[in-house]
Amino acid sequence: MKILLVEDHAELARSIAGYLVQEHYICEVAATFDEAREKLILFTYDVVLLDIMLPDGNGINLLKLLRKDGVDSSVIIISAQNALDFKLTGLSEGADDYITKPFPLPELHARIKAIMRRRSPQKNNVLTFQDLTADLDSLECRVNGKLLSLTRKETNLLLYFIHNKGRMLSRQAIAAHLWGDYTDNLDSVDFVYQHVKNLRKKITDAGGQDYISTVYGFGYKFNAPE
Repeated sequence: MKILLVEDHAELARSIAGYLVQEHYICEVAATFDEAREKLILFTYDVVLLDIMLPDGNGINLLKLLRKDGVDSSVIIISAQNALDFKLTGLSEGADDYITKPFPLPELHARIKAIMRRRSPQKNNVLTFQDLTADLDSLECRVNGKLLSLTRKETNLLLYFIHNKGRMLSRQAIAAHLWGDYTDNLDSVDFVYQHVKNLRKKITDAGGQDYISTVYGFGYKFNAPE
């Protein structure tokens, strides 16, 4: 799951982002209204954690723009404003939840999971593709029932491929999904090749088919062999 945290308080942002990364989320951070707006135009997020008071704008106005543009990301407002009027305004403008600072990080995590359950009430939390299965709760991936020994990045990469099966994915898109903001200052994303190579080898060594096709000059495509 990919999360955008819109929070201008640097220490709090580091704390929240660090916790979510430990819980196996991809978490990007925007400290201003304009930075958040740009990221929401360029990228897709499952959940947006949105502070109201930003140095260059109001989080409620960003929420209005989100909904006007048809962005269907779930939104949890995180704010020090505890007044009922603020909560009612946020929820009426399209937020899915509202949590008041300070809050325990496990509570925030529980609210994220609850929102995603409501969005996909029939979801069984297991992804399948051909002979591959991926349990989204335990993060265990298997080929024909055989457990794969994957690193966290390889697991996230496999989930990303399955979610985007049949689509061409550039190396830049894969790097941005797996490493988030850390790729902004990189001159090259050639390291993606090694992660794809390792994942491909582990799947085929376990008796699975090679579902990863290289699209030369662009990136990769994940689909069943013809």
